[in-house]
Amino acid sequence: MDESPNASVGELSERELSEALTEADIPILLLVLSQLTGDRRWLEAPFSPKRDISFFAEEGGGLPEELQAQVREAASRAVGGAPKFAPSSHDAISDEKLAEMMSFCVGERVPPEYVGMMREEMGLIDRSARWSDRCPPDLERNFSVLIIGAGVSGICAGIQLKKLGIPFSILEKNAGLGGTWFENKYPGVKCDVPNHFYSYSFKPKLDWSAYFSEGAEIQQYLESCVDQFAIREHIIFGAHVEVATYQAQSSTWKLDVKDNQGVMTSLHANAVISATGQLNQPKVPDIPGMKQFTGSCFHTARWETGFDVKGKSVALIGTGASAMQVLPAIADQAAEVKIFQRSPQWAIPSRDYHRKVSERKKYLLKHVPFYASWYRFSLAWRFGDHLLAAVYRDPSWPHKDRSVSKKNDSHRKYLTDHILSELGSRKDLLPKVLPTYPPYGKRILVDNHWFKTLQKDNVELVTDPIGAIEETGLRMEGGEFHKADALIFATGFEATRLISPLNVVGRSGRTLRDVWGADDSRALFGITVPDFPNFFCLYGPNTNFGHGGSIFFAAECQVRYVTQCLIHLVENGYSEIDCQQASYDDYNRKLDVEHAKLIWTHPGMDTWYRNEAGRVVSIMPWRLVDYWRMTEKPDWDHYKFG
Repeated sequence: MDESPNASVGELSERELSEALTEADIPILLLVLSQLTGDRRWLEAPFSPKRDISFFAEEGGGLPEELQAQVREAASRAVGGAPKFAPSSHDAISDEKLAEMMSFCVGERVPPEYVGMMREEMGLIDRSARWSDRCPPDLERNFSVLIIGAGVSGICAGIQLKKLGIPFSILEKNAGLGGTWFENKYPGVKCDVPNHFYSYSFKPKLDWSAYFSEGAEIQQYLESCVDQFAIREHIIFGAHVEVATYQAQSSTWKLDVKDNQGVMTSLHANAVISATGQLNQPKVPDIPGMKQFTGSCFHTARWETGFDVKGKSVALIGTGASAMQVLPAIADQAAEVKIFQRSPQWAIPSRDYHRKVSERKKYLLKHVPFYASWYRFSLAWRFGDHLLAAVYRDPSWPHKDRSVSKKNDSHRKYLTDHILSELGSRKDLLPKVLPTYPPYGKRILVDNHWFKTLQKDNVELVTDPIGAIEETGLRMEGGEFHKADALIFATGFEATRLISPLNVVGRSGRTLRDVWGADDSRALFGITVPDFPNFFCLYGPNTNFGHGGSIFFAAECQVRYVTQCLIHLVENGYSEIDCQQASYDDYNRKLDVEHAKLIWTHPGMDTWYRNEAGRVVSIMPWRLVDYWRMTEKPDWDHYKFG
């Protein structure tokens, strides 16, 4: 199936096209019309869409129905006759024109600095790194790379290395690929970023079944990428990397790898790319008596095979992202579910979280020229840097306990109103479910009918602290006992302990654990660390997003940066590239200074974004466009070569 965002119209059925256009996003259609006809009137009043800051904008663009009908009718004629109109391609549009069209689409000014990033994100420009001339003929014999992990980032690295002709292998500890999407199989697991944006820019999928698809479909998408780009043969499954040691004499890395039978093998490569991710080691609280429990007991990321929730009394411990998804999925099957909450969470409403993508919308994405790329832009903009303005701390703001600025406080009111509307007559739950900390201080969640599910007769929210676990349930610190047949921990991951349990030994014999300590990981742009030559991190320290974006965007930026480093190494005859200590220190100093301005250093809450000392180690403080520019092309002054 051709899933290019600019697929040819081909022979379109007039009826199919007419029906599909009834569900089209009018702002997107206006841009399509502008390109197909070259007529400027489609980018002017009275067709100007109204500004809509919703994650999923109103499809009519705020235009009256008679104008919408006029746009659909014109689009039907233009799309049906596209070949004779000789439509202008995206490439023919100047940066100034593209910025104008982007601004028109979303009803607000899109700064010109976003144009380059969005051209790539829309799939109009290839993000891939390139050789200055051509792939060196002796590369196959003289250079190789080992990638650790076959999740989103590792697969992206493999695809780009394959394109460059650089020999590589991917070492994956699991029996299958996909990382998080392979490991997390709990009921209700799905993405909380829209799928049409949560995908590679070079491999758009135009037939997602839902706007927020379940984990299995995302897994299938990654499988299709691996097969299309022919990298499955490069993946070694069941390969547990125990130790990675830099060999200074040969400027290579030696990896000690254990298979599922416990057999150890040593592999060698010129460079190593760690794509182990941040959310792969389940975090289970150390509660006294846990080993005494006689029922089923597991973390959501290690869902017990064959576990049947039907008729059971379930204790769900934690109220983060996985709990938000698990609870509604099991509540109607279990005899009872008790949620044990340490702190409540903010959750945003979304009309599309449970919405399926209609066949008509798929038709538009597949067949209408330019529609899919503009649709992706609209998502990339709304799920991008918009939110960052709401998480800056205003030093003069007087209500620091509840919010960090006037804008943040308005978001608090909006989210509080949503909670109140969801609770209906059950306002007695409000003290338990209304967070006291500012919105976005912790990871913001998408409301998965959480507040409605809490009102079911067989669901109870417990906020007393857990004192101990006994054979048949949980004992609260106050003495109350809650019987349970199963304990399910929705308690997150060891996000601050990156690259654990892998042991990485650098040039001087120090390990990354020695350099970082228990939970203070750092890297230049989240990618390189001094004294660890030819070693690169993907989805490394401070490369998660707290305000928008997706891991696919981050992975593509980081992989381009890494592959440019490898190209520079090979083309200049160097054997190693090592990060300068001064550049590393300066970057992390600036990063900490910037974080001090943002909500994630607010003292009124705990968050997995921070380590025990309070330093933010997981997410970045930058705008997406800032990070894109930082990683667009390496500054070789940041490195020393040998």
